[in-house]
Amino acid sequence: MPSKTPEPVVPEVRKGQGDMHISADVFRERLRERFHDPAFERTSAEIDKIIDIAWRAYQESHKSPRTRAAGERFADPEMQLSVQWLATRDAIAAAQREHDDPQAKSRVLVICGAARNDQTCPGEMSKTYRLCSTARGVLSSAGDFEVDFLDLSRLTAEYGRIIYPCKACVSTAMPLCHWPCSCYPNHGLGQVQDWMGEIYPRWVAAHAVMIVTPVYWYQAPSTLKLMIDRLVCADGGNPDPTSTAGKDPAKAKELELRGWSYPRHLAGRAYSVVVHGDAAGAETLRRSLSDWLADMELVSAGQVANFDRYVGYYEPYATSHDALDQDAAIHEEVRNAARALMGKVRELRGAKHFDANALESPRPK
Repeated sequence: MPSKTPEPVVPEVRKGQGDMHISADVFRERLRERFHDPAFERTSAEIDKIIDIAWRAYQESHKSPRTRAAGERFADPEMQLSVQWLATRDAIAAAQREHDDPQAKSRVLVICGAARNDQTCPGEMSKTYRLCSTARGVLSSAGDFEVDFLDLSRLTAEYGRIIYPCKACVSTAMPLCHWPCSCYPNHGLGQVQDWMGEIYPRWVAAHAVMIVTPVYWYQAPSTLKLMIDRLVCADGGNPDPTSTAGKDPAKAKELELRGWSYPRHLAGRAYSVVVHGDAAGAETLRRSLSDWLADMELVSAGQVANFDRYVGYYEPYATSHDALDQDAAIHEEVRNAARALMGKVRELRGAKHFDANALESPRPK
């Protein structure tokens, strides 16, 4: 008689980073800073009342103050889930149906990774935005394609736009990382208006993603990196928070050790990566971004669609836009990247193979 497979031993949940709770005085001081402008002085008493309410919500940990029963699709139908999380999940499901519709136009998500925006401190637009415009011109001219443009510089220039950092739930256990992310919003901590609730469905609806970004100090701009980290839930994330009783680490460890399928929620979409810099680091970042997308089982549109270049190499920053004006080759390379991406999407959706190498290179050497 075969022996019974023993149940896996659930590892201990490690604790010990200390208490993050702050005092009422510190809480009030921090929240009051949002009303530093003298324009708020007339309503000081009303603001104090709001701060009192916010303090109670913080004390009582009102992460998700509006909830409803999960419903039949979940392991625990009666468990209360955030109505905001459920709305994002519904938006993702609708986006997936749109993506899967064979009659729908192909959709490309073009992402501007730069933090620069001429509506705030830099006072001048980013070169990345201009290169995105070059790509969008090619993509939007194709009758069978739609372009969704995601400008991450809105994080630095638009009121209320924010992407919160990933809390690395996946490193506790993969099932603790929910798809979509359930870490935010956290109303008790004032962590609200998380842009990822809108961004997740845009990735899901896309048949292809084109990332155009500068390199900042050998790395991706923080605007882009924030989004990348929060997309970890798309690569193995758990679509059912009730299976882990919300954020119960012990239950998540037990579930992973029983066997986890690590679903690839964005697999099969095509990608292109264009990285530009002024002195160093562009190749490293391009490789890093390509590796990340490939790890999520997205499909490269080929060498033509993934490249790095320097604009105004070691020249003054003050003339960098002039250098971009003069570099006709990089604009044509971006156009070719967009053409190669469209060819790959058509191929993935059933058309014949597209040979990106047949595109005329502006740099034949």
